[in-house]
Amino acid sequence: MTLLQIWAILGLLFLVAELVSISFVFAFLGVGALTTALCTWMGLTPDISAQLLCFSVVTIITLVAGRKPLRRWFESRTKKQEYREYVGDRATVVQTIPAHGEGRIFYRGTEWIAVSDTDESILAGKPVVIKRMDGIRAIVTSASAVLERTD
Repeated sequence: MTLLQIWAILGLLFLVAELVSISFVFAFLGVGALTTALCTWMGLTPDISAQLLCFSVVTIITLVAGRKPLRRWFESRTKKQEYREYVGDRATVVQTIPAHGEGRIFYRGTEWIAVSDTDESILAGKPVVIKRMDGIRAIVTSASAVLERTD
């Protein structure tokens, strides 16, 4: 087996390991190994010391430059999908929500922080509709306001 084949196989194994682990480390090792295989194929890294240097440099550069942005992007996508199911659901106000202020709602068996997205306060006991989620805060509007818009 040639060094070119070894680097290519290592690169593919690292990428498969990333699919299993989702740690965002093995992918960069895979990129380093596949880049080293490409450089070896092109004749740029003829001996093992040049190949190890190429692998190390590419892996470190891609890891430093890409891991944090990739992790942030991945986490932001999962958070957006996480709370999408709540949009449009009804809840009951348990602590009056002032106009553009914070109060509390009762939803799915527990109390949540809620923020009004209108210029009117919503009194305790009134129904609201969840418009969107902002972290752990529900952005709500009065259920009667929603009914008026649809009539």
